[in-house]
Amino acid sequence: MNRTILFAFLFTQNILSAQFSQRNLSSEDWQFRNSKDQNWLPAKVPGTVHLDLISNKIIPDPFKDENEKKVQWVENEDWDYQTAFIVSSQELKNDNIDLVFNGLDTFSEIYLNGKLLKKTDNMFRKWEIPVKQYLKTGKNTVRITFKSAVNTGKELAKKVPFTMPESPRSFVRKAQYQFGWDWGPRLVTAGIWKDVQLEFWNNAKIITVKDIQNKTSKAINDLRFDVEIYAENAGDYTLDLNKIHQKISLKKGINTISVPYETKGMKLWQPNGRGEANLYDFEVKLSKDQKNIDGKNIRIGLRTVELVQEKDEKGKSFYFKVNGQPLYIKGTNWIPGDSFSPRMTKEKYQKLIKDTKDANMNMIRIWGGGIYEDDEFYNACDENGILVWQDFMFAGSFYPADEAFLNNVKEEVKDQVNRLQNHPSIALWCGNNEIDEAIVNWGYQKQFKYSKDDSLQVWKDYKKLFHDVIPNALSENLKSDKNIYWPSSPSIGWGHKESLTEGDSHYWGVWWGEQPFEIYNEKVGRFMSEYGFQGTPILETTKSMFSGTPELNLQNPTVKAHEKHARGWDIMNEYLKRDYKIPTDFVQYNYVSQLLQARGMQIAIEAHRRAKPYNMGTLYWQLNDCWPVVSWSSIDYLGNWKAFHYQAKRSFEPVLVSIAETDKSYDVYLISDLMNTLKLDTKFELIDFKGKTLWKSSQSDDINADVSKKIKRISKSELAQFNLSETVLKISSEKDTTFEKLFFFNKPKDIKLSKPNIKIRKISSTQIEISTDILAKDIYLIGDTHFSDNFFDLLPGTPKRITLSKPLEKIGVMSLWDVMTE
Repeated sequence: MNRTILFAFLFTQNILSAQFSQRNLSSEDWQFRNSKDQNWLPAKVPGTVHLDLISNKIIPDPFKDENEKKVQWVENEDWDYQTAFIVSSQELKNDNIDLVFNGLDTFSEIYLNGKLLKKTDNMFRKWEIPVKQYLKTGKNTVRITFKSAVNTGKELAKKVPFTMPESPRSFVRKAQYQFGWDWGPRLVTAGIWKDVQLEFWNNAKIITVKDIQNKTSKAINDLRFDVEIYAENAGDYTLDLNKIHQKISLKKGINTISVPYETKGMKLWQPNGRGEANLYDFEVKLSKDQKNIDGKNIRIGLRTVELVQEKDEKGKSFYFKVNGQPLYIKGTNWIPGDSFSPRMTKEKYQKLIKDTKDANMNMIRIWGGGIYEDDEFYNACDENGILVWQDFMFAGSFYPADEAFLNNVKEEVKDQVNRLQNHPSIALWCGNNEIDEAIVNWGYQKQFKYSKDDSLQVWKDYKKLFHDVIPNALSENLKSDKNIYWPSSPSIGWGHKESLTEGDSHYWGVWWGEQPFEIYNEKVGRFMSEYGFQGTPILETTKSMFSGTPELNLQNPTVKAHEKHARGWDIMNEYLKRDYKIPTDFVQYNYVSQLLQARGMQIAIEAHRRAKPYNMGTLYWQLNDCWPVVSWSSIDYLGNWKAFHYQAKRSFEPVLVSIAETDKSYDVYLISDLMNTLKLDTKFELIDFKGKTLWKSSQSDDINADVSKKIKRISKSELAQFNLSETVLKISSEKDTTFEKLFFFNKPKDIKLSKPNIKIRKISSTQIEISTDILAKDIYLIGDTHFSDNFFDLLPGTPKRITLSKPLEKIGVMSLWDVMTE
């Protein structure tokens, strides 16, 4: 080593000895093996055992063919991981060295140079271990042994005197969806699923920085930062927060320093549709003797969020006030973006959240059977003005409440809340998904022959976990208006009338109950946090299910294997018969099943929005997928917008026209989420499919801010002279705001369509114009690109321009006529 390089190395090491520094051990050469084997194989960290087995060609890709069945043995094995790393004598001069695991999945033992340091039992916790005394100059070896979560869960289940549903998954603190769901495969993983670091520090280190905002005033004018510092050595230090310079005295142990901050000139963070998501960066530095010893960077937004529940003549309200104003919530539910979370990229997170913003949404609910998401997810929500309803990771089962389990959960809550609490996007913390309902409505007690004492114990354990331990842990770690807690979603099951008059509602009468889509018009609750319907993914994603040449037909075993709901195909076909035809051609089936899904969800979303302010939120199930699958998602696993997502964008427009049919009329509603009044000149035209106007009317309206208003009643007798199966009602305006709505009077199968001549004209490499000679219903543009609009209706004489995300040589096109005349 030459002298210049040596000097630079020593200089760097001297700086390290003076301040906090970090080494990423994830980039070392990791190995893994089945605990039964002697030979080690290369591994990747962060990762999972399945991904390592795939890359070493020991198992096939479980996303392909029917391979999921072939890899089930993996969950029953124990696995070892290890790596070696070099520690310099200079690094060992640091007063403190911590080995930090940000995520271990799940039951593990951690060894350093042969010494057992720690046993872990929670995928969602951060593990920090002081290791200076166990390290040596030169080569050090860290080894982690993972026990089968399935086998360990079974052993834990034996300690409970009655059978718990969904055992053993409810006994293990890991992502519940890995055990299989009705949209996801069973892939119970193990491994080092988040980064590993060595941290070197001296004197003191910053534990957390929390922004505390005063919510009592209309505009936030009171801000402080609580900086939690652990001091190994008591004494005088300096704390800097941006331009604020503060001398502090620390005692040995935990210290909390409050730093007031003037917010003059700072703007509020606003949700999507209400303004800009203004964010501000803060740098916190801790110094001693004019040497920096630690620092943290945080990004915050100034906002207030309130959950308002007030009794009224119809029950009890349930709505969010953001920055002092009621906000109608438009959004969706999120599941993990991959069965193997470590391969989720920042780009995929950013794209999916941007897709929600582009579809006019303002909230995502993180469902309780997945994971507390990566920082990038919350960063993307912060940046795009998307509020987050954050479930804790409990879903659809009963959970134990012994002391060890409760203490484990308490630490889990602490770790996750401290990690996430500065994000302005987080609006609500929710205890669980559907567990209150599971206890009350799902009949597990009868199925497993519970005694009265068993049933009482389940309810007692539930109350202890979700009404005591979690909210108390939340309060201990949150000191601001960010602590809004809701014990269970939904608050009341969908079979009870109260589910539509108070709290939040999961309405599954459509799909599970096989009720017609039109029932959505009647079953409108105060806040609809789950409802949905399945549709197939885009063709390219369907093809990705195959390892070889795709065989696209409904009887293909691979296609069947990628529908995880036991009656999924039967339910879709039953609904298809009601509203469309069931095509025998797979491509046409793929297309029309997406139209079916979009149609059902349009009816639901518009019924909810018409009911504002009785209803103040609609979150459909679900945004995304964790593998290529037939599911409730609006965006498939490869990121393609299904017909449903295009429809969601239309149904979530800030100004929406919606028609409600009654026995004697078609009632036209104008729903505005804008904060300003509108003056509208609205035209109503009954048009035949060749473009001829048969009937028309117009009117002027003043529409107040943030309102749903019935603006016109069209009597059925007024239109009785026309054949409504050959006409469409067009409602449009071009004054304060521009909108156009096409309303068809009949179900799709009863509309009398003729073959359209659809023309595609190239405007530029990434822009085309679509035109037709007669009505073209549900135009489907096919190609490996993202179209700015798709699955849309087009009248003659109204060409439509479409932007492409990348150029295409050839674009396919289909319309509903092609399916209905098969």
